[in-house]
Amino acid sequence: MRAPTVPFALVVVLLAGGCASITDEEATRGSAGAVTSVPDARLTLVADEDPVAAAASTSRALFDTAEVAVVARDGDTAGTLLGASAAAGLGVPLLLEPAGGGDADALAAELERLGTTTVLAVGEAEGTAASGATASAAVVAVPAAAEAVAAATGLDLGETRQVEDGGGPAAVAELDPEQPVALLSGDDAPPAGDVEQLPEVERAEPLDGTLVVATGGAATLAGIATARAAGARVHVTATPDPRGDADLVGLLGEEPPDAVVTLGPEYTGVDGLEWKLATAATGRQLPGGGQLLFPGHFLVALYGHPGSGALGVLGEQDAAASVERARAHAAPYEPLVTDATVVPAFEIIATVASEFAGPDGNYSTEVPAEQLRPWVEAAGEAGIYVVIDLQPGRTDFVAQAEQYRSLLELPHVGLALDPEWRLAPGQVHLSQIGSVSIDEVNQVVAWLADLTRANELPQKLLVLHQFQVRMIPERERLDTSRDELAVMVHADGQGGQGDKQTTWRTLRQTTPDAVWWGWKNFYDEDAPMLTPEETIVQVSPRPQLISYQ
Repeated sequence: MRAPTVPFALVVVLLAGGCASITDEEATRGSAGAVTSVPDARLTLVADEDPVAAAASTSRALFDTAEVAVVARDGDTAGTLLGASAAAGLGVPLLLEPAGGGDADALAAELERLGTTTVLAVGEAEGTAASGATASAAVVAVPAAAEAVAAATGLDLGETRQVEDGGGPAAVAELDPEQPVALLSGDDAPPAGDVEQLPEVERAEPLDGTLVVATGGAATLAGIATARAAGARVHVTATPDPRGDADLVGLLGEEPPDAVVTLGPEYTGVDGLEWKLATAATGRQLPGGGQLLFPGHFLVALYGHPGSGALGVLGEQDAAASVERARAHAAPYEPLVTDATVVPAFEIIATVASEFAGPDGNYSTEVPAEQLRPWVEAAGEAGIYVVIDLQPGRTDFVAQAEQYRSLLELPHVGLALDPEWRLAPGQVHLSQIGSVSIDEVNQVVAWLADLTRANELPQKLLVLHQFQVRMIPERERLDTSRDELAVMVHADGQGGQGDKQTTWRTLRQTTPDAVWWGWKNFYDEDAPMLTPEETIVQVSPRPQLISYQ
């Protein structure tokens, strides 16, 4: 089995576009075969919007031949669900014919490629495309009735399952090919008396090293059935970005597949699907699960510098006590934030603005990364996210960030830039409020995003601290194009709540849309400091990070 570090190369599979009665139980049914094959590429994309084409594309990706195939009519829910049960149990593809006499070329072409000689037409399906596929193809038509499908296939479909509206893809994904249940939509149709039997199908070797990841839309149902018929594992996801599904990340990390097939039209719009899937395949998860930060997580952070209470509440106690204090700060938000996982966090000031130039002349004291590592590792072990904060003085943010590369290569560590403490040549701290050019910020974006992708890390948080517009001029040019990062503007205003709300509104008027937001509560400087309940109610729209200093 290939290791998850093997690059995912992408292959796209898209397509343009009365029976005789057998009542003698001892009658010879004949036999038929099917041949499956692992896709040649590690990543195959099936993204047809048309369910008919999507069904054919999935069959093409997983089956080389199938002398028997199941056909249902697109839009016939009852027939498609029972067709899925039949296909999974037989080990053959489920294909769709178009509704309303539409173009059946895709179906006919796939039946021809498979070498299909017998078609099981379920429900409203007519199977007429089979006559155009191979001259000898026979059609066995049955109603959407479990008893009729069982009689035609020889499968034991005595156990039934009612499927709610919209639940078809998930129900099909759960089908056990060895013991399929009859999936029903509403009341089971009455049986049609004696029906012709299909040839007995010899199942192909199961593709248990192949994983099909489906978005679960209507266009994916038949393809999911074909995947289960082929013996492939199937995972139905709510997001086309694999990093956003904690269960999928865990699955890929624990049981690395030989090949992945992504199924659903939503995958067409996912840029960089190959590297995102490779990242998910590492199995590394953020605190709170998954590999994407927002909107699924809500962070509550202690801000400060280890060993110094003067710089924030984080440094008022040792690492172990800070872990407990961070959890205590996060806990009141859990009943208030019900649509995201509340995650405690540390924001550690790694470089401290200094009144002295220091040996390097940059007016910033850089704490060695290894000195901070015990705090960072203690946080990671406790499920706490960490943000490394930079106050660079006269040096630049990228140069300082590079000193903490070893910490930033950990999956639970992000970065914060504090422009208040970014000095121009000749400036000193506390004589003016610092600022940083948008070009320098974008250099950090590129540097951190490249680090994240190169190390196949979960998405990283990049925080931009700000309480005046002029601290980051031209912020409308902020680069938010890198999916490796969640870029956040953190409103650091302090004082009366009226002034803080004015700062909040002003900052929100001068930013790209594709940023997240943070808010800081000051114990000593705010008048008064908001409670968790007041923070959620009064700070609107709701931020994704609340920090305490």
